[in-house]
Amino acid sequence: MEKTLVLMRHGETLFNALHKIQGWCDSPLTQRGIEQAKAAGKKPRERGFRFDHAYSSTSERCCDTLELVCDLPYTRLKGLKENNYGLLEGESDFLAENDPVRCETYYLQFGGESSNTTRDRMVVTLTELMEKEDHQCVLAVSHGGACFNFLRAIQDPSEELKKGFGNGCLFVYGYEAGRFALREVIR
Repeated sequence: MEKTLVLMRHGETLFNALHKIQGWCDSPLTQRGIEQAKAAGKKPRERGFRFDHAYSSTSERCCDTLELVCDLPYTRLKGLKENNYGLLEGESDFLAENDPVRCETYYLQFGGESSNTTRDRMVVTLTELMEKEDHQCVLAVSHGGACFNFLRAIQDPSEELKKGFGNGCLFVYGYEAGRFALREVIR
């Protein structure tokens, strides 16, 4: 029987609004980010999803988003963290590399991590969650880069990337027989 994973990007943060690179560093949700989280939280309920478990990245922005989305107790997991951008953390986002292929090694020169490391961490973490017997419909709140890197492990992300992965975006995956399949992206 197919299980459901809803992977969500956190709401807008101060660093998002200021166009700062934000990976392992953190900044609070803006008022707009709070509103995005509340609005996004209604969408799974409208589609009939009933979460039995909830997880969040250890970043405050993700925990705050999750708390606005549902009232389930949740577990914070380092495996859901954003890519580490090294010395570029907190710097202007014009310094960021946006080409997915170049991202595989770009941040290493600044003491950050490869996007492949983030991809692999997300795959391991989310697979372990979905393999648990009592996990039928799971909410996990993470980050834009982490969500993108997870998607590229599952399929070619090009078409979805063109549409954007805005704050509060929800990725709905089916999980069965050890495999994830993207069902829809709710923007």
